[in-house]
Amino acid sequence: MFSKAIIAAAAASLVAAQRPADTPICDYYTTALLKENNATNQYTLLTLLVNTAVIGNYTQPNMNAVPGILNPNATYEGRPVNLVPYFSGGLASTNRNGQAASVNFLDGGGAAPLMENKPANDENSRQYRLLTHLYQYFGALLGCSEYGNMGFPAYMGDTGMAEVHRFMALTADENEYFIQQVGLSAASFGVTEDDVTAVGKALTDTFNYRCAPAAAVLPEAEPELQAICQAEDCPISPNATCDAYPAVMEPAEATSPASGGNSSMDGSATMDGSATMSAPAGATSTPASYTGSAAKAAAGVAAIGGAIFAAFL
Repeated sequence: MFSKAIIAAAAASLVAAQRPADTPICDYYTTALLKENNATNQYTLLTLLVNTAVIGNYTQPNMNAVPGILNPNATYEGRPVNLVPYFSGGLASTNRNGQAASVNFLDGGGAAPLMENKPANDENSRQYRLLTHLYQYFGALLGCSEYGNMGFPAYMGDTGMAEVHRFMALTADENEYFIQQVGLSAASFGVTEDDVTAVGKALTDTFNYRCAPAAAVLPEAEPELQAICQAEDCPISPNATCDAYPAVMEPAEATSPASGGNSSMDGSATMDGSATMSAPAGATSTPASYTGSAAKAAAGVAAIGGAIFAAFL
């Protein structure tokens, strides 16, 4: 079991640190935060980063506040954003065999297991599958040297993100808020500005430009359409291939209980598209103001969140 105090101290020291160019981001921060660079610790690092982005701060102390993706009262640049219905089944936004479906991804205990550094309470839940896919996908993206070995299973989900997110019609604000939370999560653990900027640019180019051409993101994957932001207000790719993408379809509100049962981040949800979440300690209902290295890191890493949608299915 890791020490939260040790992690916090290590994170503070990373702000001024410089990662060697030949050391993968994953390996470097695993060593810095968890001391021994092995598969178990690399997977723990990804668990910390993803869980914090999803539900907000749950380790204390931390370097900056993370309101969390599943904050129903979120705002982005003063405009309201609520991503909960995409997770709770409040919208028919999941691509199930080419059809829009309402699916509850909060069926494994909601926030409680995430605050215990777990993906879910039930390994057979959709929540478990979603969160573990996120850990694995980001492990590959961040160059974890133990990715695919015992203790760090390889990502086995869909690799074409445009098709996975076909029925979400995510707006620019929704994408940017999601992305912002991942950036703040990384900054809260001491990821440096240079690292978050480099990774962020690569992910922005791949996931956040409307009509982007096909690309292979994971080492073992073939080139596929990857653009997640496909609404009209999303920036268009300079090499746009819009004819290759299906027409954008706005998700309808669910009219029947979502697949997976009724659940939310605090255990009380309705199937009319609304859900409630009790924010973890340290989280706020709206993004705080950030200054100094935390603000720079959050801005630089903003695009990392583009890939977090990659494991919805």
